Amino acid sequence: MNTGRVIGFVMWLAGGCLLVALGIGAFFARKEVGFFNNVKPLPMRDVKAYNRAVGKLFIVYGILFAALGLPLLFGQNSALIVISILGVMAETIGAMAVYILVIQNKYERK
Repeated sequence: MNTGRVIGFVMWLAGGCLLVALGIGAFFARKEVGFFNNVKPLPMRDVKAYNRAVGKLFIVYGILFAALGLPLLFGQNSALIVISILGVMAETIGAMAVYILVIQNKYERK
């Protein structure tokens, strides 16, 4: 196995672990956690349940992100790399949709 591929996958895996760590931090946060960068989170009715939902979303996102990096181990086949890139794009759009349509609508103070 080529060391360059392994190093690339380890870097990809580190990104997934960082996302899982963010999810764990959000799971135990006391104030509302923001999902989008540089956007102040809206006031929520049940902060604890909201943070747990966002934390679970980040943890699942990080695990799927790490799994989508597995094709990097199989070589420089451009089709496999495209699968990783398109998979992360679809995963990101799905995570945003779940946050806005499910989590934010369920816990937002109206």
